[in-house]
Amino acid sequence: MRHALTVLAGQLAVMAYGVADTIVAGRHAEASLAALSVGSAIFISVYVALMGVIQALLPVWAEQRGAQDWAGIGRSARQALYLCAITSLLGMAALLSPDAVLDWTGVPVDLRAPVAQYLGVLALALPPALLFRMYSTLNQALGRPQLVTWLQVTGLFVKIPLSIALTFGGAGLPAMGVVGCAWATLVVNYIQLGLALWLLRTQDIYGPLHLWRRMERPDWKKIGGFARLGVPAALAITVEVTSFALMALFIARQGTLAAAGHQIAANLAAVLYMVPLSFAIATSARVSYWRGACDEIRARQAVFDGFRLSSLTSIALSAILFIAKSHIASIYSNQAEVVLLTAGLLAWVAIYHLADAVQILCIFLLRCYRITLAPLVVYGCMLWGLGLGGGYWLAYQGMGSLPPLHSPTPFWAASAAALGLTAAAFAWMLARALNGSQPRH
Repeated sequence: MRHALTVLAGQLAVMAYGVADTIVAGRHAEASLAALSVGSAIFISVYVALMGVIQALLPVWAEQRGAQDWAGIGRSARQALYLCAITSLLGMAALLSPDAVLDWTGVPVDLRAPVAQYLGVLALALPPALLFRMYSTLNQALGRPQLVTWLQVTGLFVKIPLSIALTFGGAGLPAMGVVGCAWATLVVNYIQLGLALWLLRTQDIYGPLHLWRRMERPDWKKIGGFARLGVPAALAITVEVTSFALMALFIARQGTLAAAGHQIAANLAAVLYMVPLSFAIATSARVSYWRGACDEIRARQAVFDGFRLSSLTSIALSAILFIAKSHIASIYSNQAEVVLLTAGLLAWVAIYHLADAVQILCIFLLRCYRITLAPLVVYGCMLWGLGLGGGYWLAYQGMGSLPPLHSPTPFWAASAAALGLTAAAFAWMLARALNGSQPRH
């Protein structure tokens, strides 16, 4: 619980960056909020997918910690830097070439220039973001996420005033509109990375790892092992996030009102997601630790503890969101039409979150048992097929006597149904893995 709450504090601070940008862009102009909706959807798709490669190393390092292999953690961390460099180059190339995606999804022409400028700045912010994620994953595996949380919270105090100043202008800075939010993110990412490197050099907890030894040549066997675990995990996250992002891009066809309402709903869904994600990180760290220590009984107990805590918390959050949906929507926008549309969407977000909480905990735990390919297949069929495809069909084609519903609502309803089936499939896979890992007497 301590681990999860510490991770959650940091994750909420990071999500507050996005909340702040959404509010700042919404107060600046409806067009700015729409551009942020499209741009952030593309960036998140790229960043979270690549982040998944790095995050998948958590059970590797946690198992090494359970086995007391401290020097091995240092060696694998240095090898992981090569993987981080590869992912950074791929991500920057994708962010600097968004035209094909914008054409395919039919994003309005007047939004394309600010979106391209926004992504161009974030391409420069991607390498430090991935390196900091590697530092964060290492700390989570060590059971010491506190230092990461402090850096994330500190970054928030830089991000908010800087986003406001660069978007609206002030203190001698020019008004940049939505691109100002991207520049603020870049500054914060480099500050956090610099502080993380300083901590790695000065804090005693990293001493046994011998991180600062000379870099070895690439060990392609070890890097390949990381890739076999990380790439399927990253592809699964890619399916999840791109289904979410493509939903935003398809909704953008409906105009700035629909895009603005969806952006607020998506932002809140992402904030809520941080709670079960924190429990998933903490639980998987403990499960992998006990598996590394060859104690499957305690590993199973950690799984059940994580489920209890995550489920109760997510039920409470969904209930609060459903009850206060109109009040929450009015915080984000002062335009009556945007508030009305958003309030309706938040009812579906509350249902979506319940399924999201189960599936994210399950998929992290499945990685502890090295199960990565089957979840990828389920994600593809459910989220791309039923979720995104079903939402698109209802919104633009109609079904039988039901005419097309030109609204973001069909997308959210179909995605909630798809995520519910995904959660059920993952829970079944995890139950089989736990049964297979029981110690034999």
